[in-house]
Amino acid sequence: MKIALIGYGKMGRAVEQAALERGHEIAARLGSAWGQGTASGNEVPELSDAQVCIEFSRPEAALPNLRRIAELGKPLVVGTTGWYRDLPLARSVVEDKDAACVYAPNFSLGLNLYLQVVERAARLFGSFEDYDVLATETHHRQKIDSPSGTAGTIGEILLEQIPRKRRIVTDSLNRAIAPDELHLLAGRAGHFPGTHSVIFDSPADSVELVHRARSRLGFALGAVLAAEWIQERRGFYSFSRMLEEILDTQP
Repeated sequence: MKIALIGYGKMGRAVEQAALERGHEIAARLGSAWGQGTASGNEVPELSDAQVCIEFSRPEAALPNLRRIAELGKPLVVGTTGWYRDLPLARSVVEDKDAACVYAPNFSLGLNLYLQVVERAARLFGSFEDYDVLATETHHRQKIDSPSGTAGTIGEILLEQIPRKRRIVTDSLNRAIAPDELHLLAGRAGHFPGTHSVIFDSPADSVELVHRARSRLGFALGAVLAAEWIQERRGFYSFSRMLEEILDTQP
């Protein structure tokens, strides 16, 4: 499979490594803001050979990149975070062009399976009012969005599964937290690839679920797996939906 990389920063290079290890070829390496330019896709000859594109750029570039790739009819994997207010428009673009796209705030296979564990655990602990819940995340100091897109997804899962929690608070509190508030804390320092934690706490005990990334290669491998999966499909998919379809086909 021939892959075009949109954005060639740390994640782009990790995707390249994962793709080459799986026997794929890199057809193009383009800048993060490629889609914000005025040139048409036909004026980027490298893309003519690409069978699928993988995009890790910046929030303001994600939708323009998606739009141009959809116009070219190329399947796309989007790993950029912090742009999800534009998801309805992105879906409309993909569907109007009969294109194909997989997106996720986090392409780690282990993390996405972890989200399913969190959902089940929240449903269980949410049935017992003695248990309160806290979510935390830690990333490297160069990460742009805070909280992370993955932390936002975890927060949404917890609100959905624990009805007594109605809103997320991400700021520091100089007061007692309200019973219907979910505190989601983000830390930035050093070189952490990413750690997410959900804690269910009661007067009697505490249960903590943690996903700890060791490197960017886990995220990169998931993006390459998504590129392999989307290549012959049409439509707008989340990575979690992709995994559901894969799991549904397992014996």
